[in-house]
Parts: sequence; structure tokens; C-alpha cells
Amino acid sequence: MTPEPILDAEHAAFLQMGVSMSFATCDAQHIPVAVRAVGCRVAADRRRVALFVSSRQAGRALDCLRERGVIAVVFSHPPTHRTVQLKGKDAAVEGLQPGDLELMAGQQAAFIELLAPMGYAPEVVSRLFMLPPADLVAVAFTPIAAYSQTPGPRAGEPLRSAA
Repeated sequence: MTPEPILDAEHAAFLQMGVSMSFATCDAQHIPVAVRAVGCRVAADRRRVALFVSSRQAGRALDCLRERGVIAVVFSHPPTHRTVQLKGKDAAVEGLQPGDLELMAGQQAAFIELLAPMGYAPEVVSRLFMLPPADLVAVAFTPIAAYSQTPGPRAGEPLRSAA
């Protein structure tokens, strides 16, 4: 019997709602490298997650992923600091799938709108996402561990089902 995916439906929705996203990996000498992601896709069965990144900006990180495959990702909701961390060890660099650009556009618009009440001008935040589509790639992986990293007494605990 196949075990349930680590992510439940509520957590999968949170990852894709337009939150801040970044990932880290490391090279063979365990020197870390971190990159900001500009969008995310969670597979319908919630067993694979893909982050969208600029291949130009993430060059070193992508090289490390191709070499080692290890990844740690954080998704954070700035107004509440709710944060989820995922870890994987099979990360692969892939091309975008049909619909990914539209998915990213919706998430980016939501993120820009989320930050506006906090004093971040939309025209400034939107610059984070001014990337040529041909430069974008997906970093896909299978989550093998998930944690709440929201500041407070439960930070670092395994993610619990929202149900």
C-alpha cells in the first residue's frame, strides 16, 4: 500500500497561494547556496513539488542540485510569518509544463497584493518577477520531510494535517 503524501490538501494550497519561497542546497563540500523561487506547482497527488526559478540567477544552485539532488525549501506568509519547510533528496531541473507561466502569474499577483498593505509598493515588488520566460526552469522534488517553521513553540515540529 502506498503511504499518504506528506502534504495534505490544505498545505498544498498554502504553498501555491502566493507566499514567499526560497530554497537551499549545497555543493560537495557542503557549502550552502540559497535562491528565491518565483512560483510553485504541487502535483495533483501532492507527491511532487516544483519550484520555478531563474536559471540565470540560480546557476550555481542548479549545478549543485544536478550533482547532489538535496533541497530544503521554505514557504512563508509574510503578514503572519506562517512558514512551512520541505526537504527532499531527488531534486531535478526540468522544463516548464503547459500552464506553469499562468500559475506563476497568479501566484505573483497574489504575493504583490499580500505585501501592499505592509508598505511594499507593487511596482517595486513586481520587479522580483521580471524574468524572461525562456530563463525559467522548474526544480521538482519529492518531499520526504515537512516541518512547521512558524516562529513560536512549535517551530521545527513535523507538519501536522490541517484536518
